[in-house]
Amino acid sequence: MITLFDYWRSSASYRVRIALGLTGEAWKSQVVDLLEAQHKSQPHLARNPQGLVPALEIDGLMLTQSVAIIEYLDETRALGLLPADPVSRARIRAISHAIAMEIHPVCNLGVAKFASAQSEGTITMQSWMQHFITPGLAAVEQMVGEGDYCFDEQVSLADICLMPQIYNAQRWDVDLGPMPKLRRISAALAQIPAFAAAHPDQTPH
Repeated sequence: MITLFDYWRSSASYRVRIALGLTGEAWKSQVVDLLEAQHKSQPHLARNPQGLVPALEIDGLMLTQSVAIIEYLDETRALGLLPADPVSRARIRAISHAIAMEIHPVCNLGVAKFASAQSEGTITMQSWMQHFITPGLAAVEQMVGEGDYCFDEQVSLADICLMPQIYNAQRWDVDLGPMPKLRRISAALAQIPAFAAAHPDQTPH
């Protein structure tokens, strides 16, 4: 059985849940409660020395880092998340990395909490999140296409990265009004069963 070591609100875990749903294979979730610091426990550190979620047990392997996991699933399950054309692949990766490697790390809960604590309350969690998510997604708005997906006419790695970040933006009351393309794309993706089932509200916690 495929096992995802998961936390319901983790953006990285959310990405992998979407990709697993797209495979159509059976899998189970094992909760790693971040609020109880289970990600820093010895059993979890044995799975992932970084002490992060997700970790995925699959094919006799223990895989970490969400984008790497998704690319593994794409390559071994033929999900079509990255096209053969190198130019299209580079553009999809650019959108994906703009989210997963630029917006997400600085908006990690641990980073935001540290910044807020060090500021002695002059920086709130919400102001920190809005400060980084807003311009980050505004840039992504300019990078995506005009259709119902981030690039071309099928689900790609970029869409899988986008959806959790839209959830976070809504959670922190980021104004998505100036981003009509992202609002259209996220509405279309929400209708896809694998995306809907991966939503944090549908995840054990």
